[in-house]
Amino acid sequence: MAFWLKKAVAFLFMPLSVCIVLMLAGLWLLDRPERERRKLGRRLVAAGLVLLLAFSNTQISVWLVRPLERQYAPVAEIPPGAAVPPALARCRYIVVLGGGHGDADFLPATSKLSTSALGRLTEGVRLLRLVPDARLIVTGPAEGDRPSHAAILAQAAVALGAPADRIVKLEQVHDTEDESHAVRSLIGDAPVALVTSAWHLPRAAALFRQAGVDALPCPADFLAKPDGRWHVDALLCEPDSLSRSTYAIHEYIGRLWIWLRGKA
Repeated sequence: MAFWLKKAVAFLFMPLSVCIVLMLAGLWLLDRPERERRKLGRRLVAAGLVLLLAFSNTQISVWLVRPLERQYAPVAEIPPGAAVPPALARCRYIVVLGGGHGDADFLPATSKLSTSALGRLTEGVRLLRLVPDARLIVTGPAEGDRPSHAAILAQAAVALGAPADRIVKLEQVHDTEDESHAVRSLIGDAPVALVTSAWHLPRAAALFRQAGVDALPCPADFLAKPDGRWHVDALLCEPDSLSRSTYAIHEYIGRLWIWLRGKA
């Protein structure tokens, strides 16, 4: 119950939800007979539209998500035969946090995964190849009688070349905090490489530290990928930018929540 209540409250503070509530409230006030209420209604509608355009702007969405994604550096490409960084080489597990999937039976496992989940898993499999003695931990619950998210991740990992006997599934988890405690219970003090989306990693790393996991943050699935040049596209508004802003705001709210609970 607490999990779904948390999800519902977070949904209400997402950019699109806030904009819609403002505009609906404004439209309702525009229909009132009082002049002051109609004036407030116009302001609310205008505020909702301006915020929607702002959150949908490419540059603003990048500004929102970039501070999250720059907190941890990605593991660089390592040429064949080159030494693996000591911090990664000592890891006994590669932990890939769940990111959602669809249940279309006709799709292969890699196509069932969300963009975030596929980006995380691809990085996890890459790191698994660099650390031959490590095992891959994938996480995610089941809904009803459908295969769990961890099971879909495991199928996709095998399709990407990971050995099935090196994969461990954690299925009784629902959020990042659950994942941190489940990993700690499974592996104890063993060092792990923690793989999740770059925008999600600061909060995930904080929760894993709080749970006592010796985790090396390994970001994947970057949303802001600047190439150092300015493009006119930065002035545009688009659904992808609204999605990027939504991920960023969700993380800022999540970090505030764990900070208020003393877990940051």
